Amino acid sequence: MLIDLRKVLKRTKWLGLLLLLALLLTSKWFWRKLYPFPYREMIFKYAQEYEVDPYLVAAIIREESHFVEEAESYRGARGIMQIMPETGKWAAEQMNLEGFQPDDLYDPKINIKIGCWYLADLSKEFGNDKILMIAAYNAGRGNVKQWIQTRQWSGRHETVEDIPFPETREYVKRVLKGYEKYRWIYGEG
Repeated sequence: MLIDLRKVLKRTKWLGLLLLLALLLTSKWFWRKLYPFPYREMIFKYAQEYEVDPYLVAAIIREESHFVEEAESYRGARGIMQIMPETGKWAAEQMNLEGFQPDDLYDPKINIKIGCWYLADLSKEFGNDKILMIAAYNAGRGNVKQWIQTRQWSGRHETVEDIPFPETREYVKRVLKGYEKYRWIYGEG
């Protein structure tokens, strides 16, 4: 029985490619390229100060701006956590940050500090429920409370598909996916 060398080489090549792909997909090095974590020390500092999950903060930043500090949305949200100037001003007043100016939101240190404080505020309001916090970060706390009060959405993970705003529905799913990836790649997972 003759072995067709070309067939063996072709199969070996495909097997090698599949093995390489499997190694890549299980390699944290590979995933760190897709889920970078710049400003890690700063994120951990303010996440600890305001008692929020640093991996959730990283997932929100990745979704909001991909860590681009000069990012500005078409609605005017600024910086890496995409904070609206009005929200930044209100938060700065609540935090007793003196001399706050809207352009300060382009400074990653100020943006992350305000963003972590704001997430902590949402956490208090929504009982540390990550799904509700993420939805409120995107759609606003008033909308989330209204959806729950009018029974448009239960606020539960299993019913994310019921979120009335398509943008928020997809945002919540992407942030949750990112959150799980950040926990696995960099920390608890």
